[in-house]
Amino acid sequence: MRVEFGVLGPVTGWDAAGRPLALRGPRHRAVLARLIVARRRVVPVDRLVDDLWTVPPADPVGALRTFVAALRRELEPDRRPRTPAALLVTEGPGYALRAEPDAVDAWRFEAELGAAGELPPDRAAPRLAEALGRWRGPAYAEFPDAHWARAERTRLTELRLRAVERLAEARLALGRAADVVPDLDAHVTEHPWREEAWRLLALALYRAGRQGDALAVLRRARALLADRLGIDPGPRLRRLETDILRHAPHLAPDPGGAERVWAEAAAAYDRAVPTGAKARLASTVGLLRDLAVTGGGGLTAARRHRVAAVAAAEELGDPELTARVVGAYDVPAIWTRVDDPEQTARVVAAARRTLAALPAEGHEAARARLLATIAVESRGSRDPGGPEAARQAEELARRLDDPALLAFALNGVFMQSCERTGLAPRRDAVGAELVALADRHGLTTYQVLGHLIRLQAHCAAADLTGADRHAAAADRLAERHELPLVGVFTRWYAALRRAATGAPLAEAEAAYRDAAAALEGAGMPGLEHGLLPLALLCLRIGRGLPPDGDEHTDFGPYAPWTRPLVLLAADRRTAAADALLRAPEPPPDLLAEALWCLLARAAIALDDRPLMRRAHHHLLPASAELAGAASGLLTLGPVATHLAALEAALNGPT
Repeated sequence: MRVEFGVLGPVTGWDAAGRPLALRGPRHRAVLARLIVARRRVVPVDRLVDDLWTVPPADPVGALRTFVAALRRELEPDRRPRTPAALLVTEGPGYALRAEPDAVDAWRFEAELGAAGELPPDRAAPRLAEALGRWRGPAYAEFPDAHWARAERTRLTELRLRAVERLAEARLALGRAADVVPDLDAHVTEHPWREEAWRLLALALYRAGRQGDALAVLRRARALLADRLGIDPGPRLRRLETDILRHAPHLAPDPGGAERVWAEAAAAYDRAVPTGAKARLASTVGLLRDLAVTGGGGLTAARRHRVAAVAAAEELGDPELTARVVGAYDVPAIWTRVDDPEQTARVVAAARRTLAALPAEGHEAARARLLATIAVESRGSRDPGGPEAARQAEELARRLDDPALLAFALNGVFMQSCERTGLAPRRDAVGAELVALADRHGLTTYQVLGHLIRLQAHCAAADLTGADRHAAAADRLAERHELPLVGVFTRWYAALRRAATGAPLAEAEAAYRDAAAALEGAGMPGLEHGLLPLALLCLRIGRGLPPDGDEHTDFGPYAPWTRPLVLLAADRRTAAADALLRAPEPPPDLLAEALWCLLARAAIALDDRPLMRRAHHHLLPASAELAGAASGLLTLGPVATHLAALEAALNGPT
């Protein structure tokens, strides 16, 4: 039986099927670790006794034999009695572990590290990444103070640090400077004495177009080396600082490509455009627009810096510049709940102030962009100015015959198309126009938006075949143009599809949990907060099951509409009735139908006839839809089923 061993982290072993071995206690693992350190050589019994115990027991050799016997049973469970061991062998005065060269993770790590040194960067990088992936923690993690492991721990740690730097160097050679900056920054923070790490970090920052940050890193390195070690930087660090200051041509990556172009263009921009120039603000917003669609930290950072850019533009007192800065951030929006209400309110207020400050004549394009911004950013609210802003922006954009402007305006129209339930067909028409417009004019992000809007609309109409087509089209575009956030929505659609097509409850719940995992770190709290508990609750309600949660479940912003049903499931009718009385009307967004259905179910259970009548009135326009599926994320089944339950309750005895 093949056995593999791990020492790059806690000492462990795995059988041929990958199952962990039952290594009973610390002494058993210490014996195994000590033999692995010996690298197949014999370790005498008296040496093992000295290494295992500071104060030996009465019969240390007997105890050692007991540990070895237990290890042998675990390593070779099928070995017949009195048959010589083949793995943990007795030889001469002691024991040896005759593991194969590729059976110990540390040995494989060293072999991969050596092999990577002979490869070009494009082949070395994945090999080094795979080698580093073997580390589960510090080498021989359970034996940090064992004298017999100290030298091996130190040697392996040095190899790992060198591998981290070699991987960064390979990725730099491949033009991936921006990718390596976060890892190198963490690396130098943890190991500030490694000059090569500082050099690579500064070089990566320079190649990523961040010359000032690169020079700041070199200054930081000099200060740390002086303070902690009392030495000056070595010649390579000093030479790099000089080369950065004079933009030495050899600092560009060898393969050339996009990273080099970016670095050179950024450096040229820094030299040509004076600090404080108004053009820098407009250019910054264009960069933030691209940053936003990268998702995660990029989206969060883009929102934050956008607000700062708008404030900076207003401080200059130039309404035309402010209009450009506000309106240039035309990032497509698909979800009708904002991620940061405070930031959004500041942008909307600035857009309205700028509209009022623009000269009465001309500036129609700027005016249209400001109106579209108001329409998009006031989504999901009852702001009466939102729908009117959307209407005016669309009218201006059509008159100006500007495709990009019209696409932005149509995004505003979409965001303001939830004033009542049952409007999925209207949104589908907007999505169809966006797809056609974006196809003709190469507006990729709006092409994706159009497909996602149509996906939602087809879901609402229970046309999952049509929704499949638009999900596939959006995924193809996302893969081609590196738009990772698209996958968040198509993954949720896949979970909705399982729920809507009758997948077993456990399977549907697992699909929703998998989709929720894609939201972690995506930078969309307005979508993420409370969505998974809501989806799981809707899944159960749609199947006629009670909620599987309690009043402590975090439903986020959906709590007012879920709490009555959760309390009813806990048999707290009085509290449920009070919660239902305080529940507001659902906001005008893509989940309005779902939230009305939840209120309807609670109203039926509590015999709240006025609320039943209101719910029936609001749900009737959506009678042909799947409840909640207009979101493309979740469903409670056909709206007609909930309407029938309302009608039965209303027509029953009072």
